[in-house]
Amino acid sequence: MGKPTQEELNHALEKAADMREHGQDPDFIAKSLLNLNFRFGVWQKVVDATKRYLHSGQASTEHARLVSALREAERMEAEYEHEHARTKKE
Repeated sequence: MGKPTQEELNHALEKAADMREHGQDPDFIAKSLLNLNFRFGVWQKVVDATKRYLHSGQASTEHARLVSALREAERMEAEYEHEHARTKKE
């Protein structure tokens, strides 16, 4: 499977947003793409912070940034789990 170019991804995200705005997402493909793109961005911050931390000789400032990025990602995942559990009950 090939990776989309940045232009292709941007186009797909724009189309997905349009689909969601107009209620034309019966199979939740647009919702899924938008959600995964958002979550990917949060986790990418963790990867970037990890790389900076390791390349800095494990500096305390970079460690703090890494911990912060990881906490943000964990908070996001917990919110998604909570939302999923809540919508399952309804």
